[in-house]
Amino acid sequence: MKLSHWAKKTGITYKTAWNLFKQGKIPGAYQLESGTIIVPDSFEEKKKGEYVVCYARVSSSQNKNNLVKQAERLTAYANAKGWQVRDVIKEVGSGLNDKRPKFIKMISSGRPTKIIVEHSDRLTRFGFSFLSVLLEKQGCAIEVINGTEDDTQDLMQDFISVITSFCARIYGIRRCKKKTEKIIRELENEDKKVM
Repeated sequence: MKLSHWAKKTGITYKTAWNLFKQGKIPGAYQLESGTIIVPDSFEEKKKGEYVVCYARVSSSQNKNNLVKQAERLTAYANAKGWQVRDVIKEVGSGLNDKRPKFIKMISSGRPTKIIVEHSDRLTRFGFSFLSVLLEKQGCAIEVINGTEDDTQDLMQDFISVITSFCARIYGIRRCKKKTEKIIRELENEDKKVM
């Protein structure tokens, strides 16, 4: 099939498809003497077998605007890679909550062959490596588009998440925020004294 037709079918612009062809990312695609680019049907069949899901999550309903923008960024990333997105899942819930209904439905369905997330903590706060291995055994890869390079920031965020979770259970939701902020201030003061 012609590159323009393939671009329409996969939901990307012709320019993106042209760039993918030039980068050699469409296996078996070739250019005729007339200049027409042909994408083999076998490549299209392979793409049909892929089930790419974009998963966007925010912690509270106050961040719903960010949820929409996050989903748009994920879809744009997938299109730039030449992947056809079959589903965009948007969910509001804590990364510590392991009972998020849309998340559970997505991973238990066994359908996705690739899950795209903006950060690893959008999928889960803890146990990302375990989840990644389990999904890989099901034939599903996780693509994190903004991997963290700062382990200190990542550890601090994980620590704050644990404190928030325990405070919520012990003191209730309303007092949890104040207790967490107090603990964070004390930790920061201790850190300044050490330096």
